[in-house]
Amino acid sequence: MKKQLLRKLHLTIAPVVILPLLITVSTGVIYRISKDWFGLSRNQVHFLMVLHEGEYLGKILEPVYVLLNGLGLLWMLLTGGAMLFQHFQKAWKSNQSSKVEIADGK
Repeated sequence: MKKQLLRKLHLTIAPVVILPLLITVSTGVIYRISKDWFGLSRNQVHFLMVLHEGEYLGKILEPVYVLLNGLGLLWMLLTGGAMLFQHFQKAWKSNQSSKVEIADGK
């Protein structure tokens, strides 16, 4: 995939998925830390799981939220990973051509 197209697709989806992903990550981490480190009960931090899992959306939309959140994360990882791979590939080729120039005495 062309580098510009990949960046455009990544940039287009990023604003849509960033807030749900931030909510999921932060509520999950705060929930676990609150229970393990601060000794709060499950009932005291249940509201975090409501946010984490999208329960506030209702029975019908909750699985849709989870699915779209997961797909959004996979999309960002795949496109970001592909861009990173392209960057490393370009740097590696550049490094190889520098070695050839040094070996040739240029």
